[in-house]
Amino acid sequence: MKFTAVGDAMIQRRIPSDFKGYGELYDFIMQGDARFFNLETTLNYEGECYGSQFSGGTYIRAVPEVLDDLKLFGFNIVSANNNHALDFSYGGLGRTIESLDESGLVHSGLGHNLAEASAPRYLDTKNGRVALIAVNTTFNPSMKAGKQTERVPGRPGINGITIDEKLTVTREELDFIRDLSHRIGVNVSREIVRKEGYYPELADNEAEFGTIKFTLGEETKRTLVPNKADMERLARSVREAKFAADYVMISIHSHQIDGKTKEDVPEFLADIAHKCIDLGADAIIGHGPHLLRPIEVYKERPIFYSLGDFVNELYSVEIAPAEFFDSYGLDANKDTVHDLLKKRSHNFTVGLMEDKKMMETIIPLWETDETGALVSLRLMPVELAMKGNKSEIGLPRKADDLGFIERLREISKPYGIEMTVEDDGTVTCKW
Repeated sequence: MKFTAVGDAMIQRRIPSDFKGYGELYDFIMQGDARFFNLETTLNYEGECYGSQFSGGTYIRAVPEVLDDLKLFGFNIVSANNNHALDFSYGGLGRTIESLDESGLVHSGLGHNLAEASAPRYLDTKNGRVALIAVNTTFNPSMKAGKQTERVPGRPGINGITIDEKLTVTREELDFIRDLSHRIGVNVSREIVRKEGYYPELADNEAEFGTIKFTLGEETKRTLVPNKADMERLARSVREAKFAADYVMISIHSHQIDGKTKEDVPEFLADIAHKCIDLGADAIIGHGPHLLRPIEVYKERPIFYSLGDFVNELYSVEIAPAEFFDSYGLDANKDTVHDLLKKRSHNFTVGLMEDKKMMETIIPLWETDETGALVSLRLMPVELAMKGNKSEIGLPRKADDLGFIERLREISKPYGIEMTVEDDGTVTCKW
């Protein structure tokens, strides 16, 4: 079987039907039996849904018809599980699910309850059946879908994997934290409530500073750990998908940074990816940090730790809730979205739309044998327009400047990946 995939489509407006990028990218994308993208927006009409008290960073939305435009690239399977899924609350989530259902695209990661959000979804192709499971590690806790019970309906939301932060400190540091918290009184309220039974007792090797917990260890260290129950649920989904499909794809949306740069692969993310493949998954498609992260081949299965952005239209936001304006000291009834974006970007000098690395991406095309093992991997370098007509800003096209491939080559080298730029501008990978 063959597969193609792209990262985040932060689409905010319709794409012109004669957009030249269709012709440049369509034939390459269409070589895959399964052709994936991550929909990083909500789908609803202006005034149809109220905004949440929080957003994924920007309140983003688009009309449902943008799915028709994205389908013109050839995509047939999608995740919409990301940190923006509830930007427009439960109404926006429900409208997005409804729009995806009507589009005919196979989609995973959102649901009216946790069982629905975590269920594998299946794409039947002439060469085999493909399962998609979509998870997300970066989200407001209220976004996570809830379990059904016999008497209480489940809560709509995403298929989330909570990442717990574990902070270990030395004995001297632990004693200092205890003393400081006592002198400042930051724990007074929690200790009173703890005596009433609402918080668990602290062990002798633990200390708290407000809501931050520290544990005695051999070294001072911060570790991000996937929640055990969430990982068990993911494992069940993988086993179910492996039984019902010929090929299992895992979509992982993850923003967390666990290194010195955004490109560094967090240890927990690599752990999740490896465990999924150990359980029977055949490919890991990562996205979230809005730039390229390394490629790895693990047990003859590809892991794309982040494919970056396929569409980036953050300057095309037309409306935003008052909370977004308030967070930048602006008045939603006096100031414009232009004022808001200008202030946030320091007069359009910083941010995702101003960083060339965030506008460089790839489309991988990989082929497998009958066992699911990787046979070949080729990349098409893609760039998003940063200048020119505003109708094309943030939209993808075949890259002219391939300099960023050298960066991708260097960060992927520790994972045993070698890259060669071919005469047609595509990149061949060896492992």
